[in-house]
Amino acid sequence: MEFVDYYKILGVDKSASTEAIKKAYRKLARQHHPDLNPNNKEAHKKFQELNEANEVLSDPETRKKYDKYGKDWKHGAEYEKAQQEQAQSGGRQRSQAFDNTEYGEDFSDFFKSMFGDAAGDGRGGSRTKYRGQDFNAELHLNLINAYTTHQQTLTVNGKNIRITIPAGIENGQTIKIAGHGGQGINGGPNGDLYITFFISHDTKFKREGANLFTNVDIDLYTAVLGGELTIDTLGGKVKLKVAPETQTGTKIKLKGKGFPVYKSEGQFGDLVITYSVKIPTNLTEKQKALFQELANLK
Repeated sequence: MEFVDYYKILGVDKSASTEAIKKAYRKLARQHHPDLNPNNKEAHKKFQELNEANEVLSDPETRKKYDKYGKDWKHGAEYEKAQQEQAQSGGRQRSQAFDNTEYGEDFSDFFKSMFGDAAGDGRGGSRTKYRGQDFNAELHLNLINAYTTHQQTLTVNGKNIRITIPAGIENGQTIKIAGHGGQGINGGPNGDLYITFFISHDTKFKREGANLFTNVDIDLYTAVLGGELTIDTLGGKVKLKVAPETQTGTKIKLKGKGFPVYKSEGQFGDLVITYSVKIPTNLTEKQKALFQELANLK
């Protein structure tokens, strides 16, 4: 198995912090995401490499094994256990700590003798089954996408996966797609795919859980005399009756006109509207006179 330098793939030093590794991954993953490069095989390959590198280096435990054992990091724990058992049974034990850069060949020979070829070709060695690696991915949606249940196709490890995204998915929420991670070794089960959703608030609505908030402008005349207006919601247009003498900052709640509740069919939050009364400008002399007449009646 050829050694893969995950630090080089992410463009970070070996001393980089976990946060720096995650930041580098997010930046490069967006750049090479298959959705932005639908016909670019190199970008797809790079995206898969980035996912694998992030999976290993963003976890302190797997990173520690990778730094110590290199390409054989997955079997590091088994190696240490075997060494301990060998020492307890009177076998020879190395007295110095191993480093993959110096003893990489020793590790490879040991692992092949203990576990067989990592590719599972079945020629000699143990047929112990090992679970495949979990993959992490990001999926970016806008608020309108998250409002309805829909399907999207992702490219993971060279394979297209069609997933259904339930309405009401939360920003930062992670879902698991079982069996779509790395391939198992020697017939072991595949790892899982974890998808984290990032939802941009690119509309005039602010979302808090299943509730939506928005501001609606009304003219002075409607605010004073009352009236009717039509507003947009994520679910379509709605007519509102404005009560006479409505003050700026007045809030009204439209039940069930908010955001879908995640995995709760037919349930929605509320839409809270805050009225903002707009003062007319560029008045004619006649209009000013009328306002003055009203002022004199106080």
